[in-house]
Amino acid sequence: MRKLFLSDEILMSVEKSARYIGNEVNSIKKNPEDVDLRFCMCFPDVYEIGMSHLGIQILYEMMNRREDVYCERVYSPWPDLHKIMKEQDIPLFSLESQDPIKNFDMLGITLQYEMCYTNILQILDLSQIPLLTKDRRDEDPIIIGGGPCVYNPEPIAIFFDILYIGEGEISYNALFDLYISERKSGNFNRESFLRKAAQIPGLYVPSLYDVTYKEDGTIDEFFPLYEDVPKTVLRQVVTDMDASPYPTKPIVPFVQATQDRAVLEIQRGCIRGCRFCQAGMIYRPNRERSFEVLEGYAKEILSSTGHDEISLSSLSSSDYTQLPELVNFLIDDCCKDGVNISLPSLRIDAFSLDVMSKVQDIKKSSVTFAPEAGSQRMRNVINKGLTVEDILGGAQKAFMGGWNKVKLYFMLGLPSETEEDMKAIPILGNEIAALYYDTVPKEQRNGKCQITMSTSFFVPKPFTPFQWARMYGKDEYLHRAKVVNDTMKEQLNHKSLRYQWHHADVTVLEGIFARGDRKVGDAILYAYEHGQFFDAWGEFFDVKNWDDAFAACGIDPDFYIMRERDIDEVFPWDFIECGVTKEFLKREWLRSKEGLVTKNCKMQCNGCGCGTFDCGICLR
Repeated sequence: MRKLFLSDEILMSVEKSARYIGNEVNSIKKNPEDVDLRFCMCFPDVYEIGMSHLGIQILYEMMNRREDVYCERVYSPWPDLHKIMKEQDIPLFSLESQDPIKNFDMLGITLQYEMCYTNILQILDLSQIPLLTKDRRDEDPIIIGGGPCVYNPEPIAIFFDILYIGEGEISYNALFDLYISERKSGNFNRESFLRKAAQIPGLYVPSLYDVTYKEDGTIDEFFPLYEDVPKTVLRQVVTDMDASPYPTKPIVPFVQATQDRAVLEIQRGCIRGCRFCQAGMIYRPNRERSFEVLEGYAKEILSSTGHDEISLSSLSSSDYTQLPELVNFLIDDCCKDGVNISLPSLRIDAFSLDVMSKVQDIKKSSVTFAPEAGSQRMRNVINKGLTVEDILGGAQKAFMGGWNKVKLYFMLGLPSETEEDMKAIPILGNEIAALYYDTVPKEQRNGKCQITMSTSFFVPKPFTPFQWARMYGKDEYLHRAKVVNDTMKEQLNHKSLRYQWHHADVTVLEGIFARGDRKVGDAILYAYEHGQFFDAWGEFFDVKNWDDAFAACGIDPDFYIMRERDIDEVFPWDFIECGVTKEFLKREWLRSKEGLVTKNCKMQCNGCGCGTFDCGICLR
């Protein structure tokens, strides 16, 4: 019988003890003594969130295909268990073998959102691994970071030995081969290994670089410390989606995950070019999996998991070339077995609504639009590519199809936003509500319509045309939300409108992390050492702790959020070759100021730079 690291007494005393016992269906079991390298994959959030992440499942499958590597998993313990582990000096452990993380060769941490940064330190602290890379010894695990947040790795650079830039399927095998070779040589040296690892494409070793600053606090120069260390790091890209690894036997969690369903990743990248969207830039070019491959994956995944729902994963599912064939196959072959189909990221057109009517309970479900801005002027500024006619036309089709619930997603605080743009959000909501009452006969209505408008506050992200834009403080964001709320109350159909907005404090902190430099790492360390983690969870976020951290470290938050960047400013992430060039982003930033729309990649090539990867839509 497998021995658990935590005692029954502890497991009985914490919430959802199944988070910590492992042994789930399809988890991979190997003898740790039979492998040359032990890798632990970490999602620095609670189990239910981490188990919903497809990227970890892909890398878990890929790494475990190697006979000489054993990849296991770990997630952030909830605060109840965190407290017990600190009090009883219990080291953090993996789910598969229940062995301490500190005994592994490598710990890989995926960074999906900035608000998990203090959880990185929670993982290292509970694992009894030194928090700073400069304090680690040869016997400590190599700490690796990956995911979208590493496109500005500098705020967390002091905590990581290696940061992987790009898609993990490409360079991990070369890293493993190097590590195994160095260990077998009998004279492993951490510094020497990292120096050699920096030669592998896509791997950034922060300790091998330094930065100097100008008097105004902006970066003067970012440079490698040694001649054999690359000046730039090239993002790694999967060029053949059909040939890349994919988990057809994904792990089935014991605790219901946030996204508790089978997932088909139909494509990567996006053709749309929204100027605020980091994912749409850093995952270029658009690359599709073939219908034939996806057909086989769907059958295998449903058979191996028993899931009763399957979801299409994509930034813009409607742009997938073979979407009609794929959806019809899923309806004909999967729905008949009682499997539901989830279709996110669809444009609301006749085809999409026809499909949704076949796979959803119309009376319970809602139709979702993401106009991102209320006025046409702002939608042109952000290059959204949606007109009011598109939105109203899609809503009318939905209403005539039987829906009466519509969700609308917007952003506040976008570059050049005026009060009229803010007021346009509830005015658009009112127009949609009026459309329902004007076009749907009373006898055909499913009761009153419900239009839910949600606004997040805009955060400029690296490698987007808006990386030069300013942000605002908490009070200004809340003022803008109040403008929307007050205008909503003035609308004729206000009883059919609902409005909700994101936390302004969290947005400001996210903005500091998104475009921060190495100095910000000191504040992250200070905040964690003073009890701050699980910042993505409202009940644990404490803005005072962060205010204290910035003050103690001599950091002015306004420097990072309140100023528009000079067009030629050196950014902390400029050493990364993302594919999308800075010249293209500059051009899009200037076009946004003129309200000019740039056509999508299928309509024309706009010379973003990703043609150098020689794959996907760039080959058309």
